[in-house]
Amino acid sequence: MILFRKKYPRWWFDWNVSLTKFGARVSSYLILLIHEYPSTDEDQAVHIDIPYPDVKEELHRGMPLVKWFLAIPHWFILGFLSIAAVACTVIAWFAILFTGRYPEDLFDFVVGVMRWSIRVDAYAFLLTTDRYPPFRLSE
Repeated sequence: MILFRKKYPRWWFDWNVSLTKFGARVSSYLILLIHEYPSTDEDQAVHIDIPYPDVKEELHRGMPLVKWFLAIPHWFILGFLSIAAVACTVIAWFAILFTGRYPEDLFDFVVGVMRWSIRVDAYAFLLTTDRYPPFRLSE
């Protein structure tokens, strides 16, 4: 739709954002960032804000064809960071088991990997921005 009609239907955007939010809640639960079972309709402790784009002003018509290709360096780095995040989750599981707390540095790292991944997904798959995502864990 963006390529041919220069439109991003609101219902499609809402579906994509809702699916992204639900995936983030499930992932956060699985990697021990939240203790609540993920809701299918409430944000709970995971808050993601992806603004609806002004397609005619903010998005270039041909970018959906190449964004996935431009995101390859991010995915390469995120592959290694995801392995490290899984290792941090295992370590955090033991820390939570024995101390009752998620170590803050491990928590910040795992959350940073999730943020980076969501930024890349918003760029390459949700097609909500043409701004190339930064290579960093922080916001």
